[in-house]
Amino acid sequence: MQTEFEFMLPKGYLDAEGNVHRKGVMRLSTAMDEISPLRDPRVKSNPAYATVIILSRVITKLGALEDVTPRVVEGFFACDLDFLQTFYRQINELDEPTAHTPKQPEQSSVNEAS
Repeated sequence: MQTEFEFMLPKGYLDAEGNVHRKGVMRLSTAMDEISPLRDPRVKSNPAYATVIILSRVITKLGALEDVTPRVVEGFFACDLDFLQTFYRQINELDEPTAHTPKQPEQSSVNEAS
C-alpha cells in the first residue's frame, strides 16, 4: 500500500533566503491528524486554521527544508495552498474522482532548493 505521494507546487514556497521549494512529499492522513488540530487555540478562534495545521503534519518533505511547520504553510501562495488541499483530498480519497485534478506544473529554473 502506498502511503507517501510526491507533488510539485505550482509556484513554490519562498524561504527567507530567497530559495524556492516546490518538490515535496505528502503522506496519508491519520485520524489523529484530523482530530489533533481541534484542540489548538488557533483553530478554536479560526476554524479555517485547521487546514494549516493538518498540512504541516502530513507534508513530510518540501525541497531542502528540514521541517514543514504551520509557519511555513502560512507562507504558501494561495495557488499552492489550493493545490495542496485538492491533493490532500485526492490521496486520502475524500472526494469522488473528477475531471479536475491537480496538474503537476512545468519545471522552472528559478533558484530551486530540492
